[in-house]
Amino acid sequence: MKKILIISHAMEIGGAERALLGLLNSFDYKNYEVDLFLCRHDGDMFNQIPKQVNILPMNQAKYLATPMKNLIKEKAYKMLYGRLKGKYLANKRVKKLSLKLDNQVGLTYSHKYTYKYIDFINKDIEYDLAISFLTPHYICRNKVKAKKYMAWIHTDYSTIDIDIETELGMWNKYDYIASISENCTEAFLSKFPSLKSKIIRIDNIITKDMIYDQAYQFDACEEMSFNGFKLLSIGRFSYAKNFDNIPAICKYIIDSGYTVKWYILGYGGDENLIRDKIEEYNLQEHVFILGKKDNPYPYIKACDYYIQPSRYEGKAVTVREAQILDKPVIITDFPTAKSQLNNGVDGVIVPLDNKKCAEGIINFINDRKLQRKIISYLELHNYSNAGEVEKIYQLIGENDE
Repeated sequence: MKKILIISHAMEIGGAERALLGLLNSFDYKNYEVDLFLCRHDGDMFNQIPKQVNILPMNQAKYLATPMKNLIKEKAYKMLYGRLKGKYLANKRVKKLSLKLDNQVGLTYSHKYTYKYIDFINKDIEYDLAISFLTPHYICRNKVKAKKYMAWIHTDYSTIDIDIETELGMWNKYDYIASISENCTEAFLSKFPSLKSKIIRIDNIITKDMIYDQAYQFDACEEMSFNGFKLLSIGRFSYAKNFDNIPAICKYIIDSGYTVKWYILGYGGDENLIRDKIEEYNLQEHVFILGKKDNPYPYIKACDYYIQPSRYEGKAVTVREAQILDKPVIITDFPTAKSQLNNGVDGVIVPLDNKKCAEGIINFINDRKLQRKIISYLELHNYSNAGEVEKIYQLIGENDE
């Protein structure tokens, strides 16, 4: 039996975590033994991990997201030293390279200078394939014994500032780099052109059966009871998702004479900012934060339009999930938007500018013919892609050659 190890950070609610569940639900467990190492055994989606998966014990990696004062209490001095060193050198590097304050260097350096203090994972086992599904990618390549190593890209590298030299050293150690879309690949290679030969395309795995089973677990119509147009957005409350501009966009729509309520599912650091914007535009009766939901599918089923208003994305899993549930989807024209959907065929792309975004949403609401065309297309097409797991089997097969 072939052995696979997958490493990720935790099972908080998020698109990448749902993609991980999709992957875990697609394996042939009669022929593949799958171990899962999570830095932390927490998150609302932890209990959704398939029972066939062997969840490995935690180790010092749990301290990567722990407040530094807690490291002192728990006497994790080596990890504290590594994180402080990483923070100091990252700030120095950011200043030298004149990078934006919103950058990924601090996270990269934190991982770079702490992985040496993390125990080896299952040191007595050599895996056929070790997969680093999400950062920190340093752990998989340096703390696992495997015949082949693969890391996954889940972000748009054209939108973030990084220390290219440092990250190149990390990525170079992998045999394969899995990309979830052509646009993600192009953005990644614009920073790391020398890694082109390592790139393989593996889409986020989403299965229709799993989504439909959960979509009918309960009826969200009561929570979203409304006679007007019900709009829905899902994601982490972060700069990338652009939820702080939802109130402004919604105000334009309402001022144009449309009766709408816009529901937001998720959590994150920008929640207070979003609430402040709701209050600023006096939209307490029109924009609603529903918070964390470990099962978002009944809400997608209950909405009229699913909207992804992001500033940037790798590839939004929720967009594909909404399409599987035959919902009209509207996304903004973020850099990778055209790899997310086919404009006018299985959804529509509108401008990112708030006013033009609102106008695009209104135009789509008014175009009933286009909506029917898109819904008919969605109903006739199967967006499940469990077959993507075959690409992983092929990589493991190469080990035998």
